Amino acid sequence: MTETQQQSEAKTLGGKRGGGDPASRGRTTIADGVVEKIAGLAARDVVGVYAMGSGFARTLGAVRERVPGGGRTAPATRGVKAEVGEVQTALDLGIVVDYGVSITDVARSVRENVVAAVERMTGLEVVEVNIAVSDVKLPDEEDEEEEKEPRLQ
Repeated sequence: MTETQQQSEAKTLGGKRGGGDPASRGRTTIADGVVEKIAGLAARDVVGVYAMGSGFARTLGAVRERVPGGGRTAPATRGVKAEVGEVQTALDLGIVVDYGVSITDVARSVRENVVAAVERMTGLEVVEVNIAVSDVKLPDEEDEEEEKEPRLQ
């Protein structure tokens, strides 16, 4: 067989294998928790966001974190709920903002950051990002999430 015949045969065989673009073979599914993690981390990056979740959710999360094996991913997804379809996703976020910041500016920045991160990393279209501001962190308030010294020794 000549070199030209070998190249021709290789092209013919290559054309018959699998058919089409390799990137289109099979399906990719993305779990709700993956999108929730991405959105939670993107929201926390915004200046003016003090914490994620309502006061109750943060308290429950802090308790879960203290239980062995109970809260390894809790901080990343706390305050975020995602509904993921095949090509689109919708997100609900609960945030606590720092006192003195413009809530509308923080909400706009959170939406922009979350949409950019989720769409870039997952390829899903983000159809909506609903934000519920549940509290304002005052400068003189103690940090709920900080480790407090034990009362008994």
